Amino acid sequence: MSATPNTTKSSDSTDEEASTKETLKEISDDKIFHLLQVKRRRDVLRYLQDHGGSAEMRDVTEQVAAWENNTTLAELSSNERQRVYISLYQSHLPKLDKEGVIEYDQSRGNVKLTPLAEQLKPYLDAAVNDTVETTDDSVISNTDEQASSESTPWLKAYQYLTVVGLTVLLGFWANISLFTVVGIQQWAAVIVALFGILSAAQILLAQD
Repeated sequence: MSATPNTTKSSDSTDEEASTKETLKEISDDKIFHLLQVKRRRDVLRYLQDHGGSAEMRDVTEQVAAWENNTTLAELSSNERQRVYISLYQSHLPKLDKEGVIEYDQSRGNVKLTPLAEQLKPYLDAAVNDTVETTDDSVISNTDEQASSESTPWLKAYQYLTVVGLTVLLGFWANISLFTVVGIQQWAAVIVALFGILSAAQILLAQD
């Protein structure tokens, strides 16, 4: 009788080798400094390390916002929470994911550390002890302000478009001729299309 090849063992060995290669991948010192120069990114990594390596983005956002504003989760305001959420969602989490430090499932809202994050731990510990905190306040401030200023025009655009939609709806409901010359289905299609175009533009520009 001929022996049957153990394909399962071979496959497991290949997976282990691939995993080992990924684990052994090194991040340059310059890259590590760039990733950790922003306090919000450091806080995200610190939170994940303290919570078993994975968490919901909502929980990460709330704790980072609480740390940043020197308050508790219960006393955190919606504005404080939203400001951090926008920054993490649009900038910091995608950046950490792109560098392979975390796995960020944007659709599910899950964040998880990867083996590469271990290489950042010594630097992160130093940052927690204020060795990095005192050297990059201007960088942190500029980065946060930039993220906030980049998100504000989009927020205003969505607000304006919402006002337009409500105006059309009220005008149609009040039977104003300016609005009733076109059917409500056509108005709805136009508004939905505008929201779609605006969303697509935001996504494409964020990727750039």
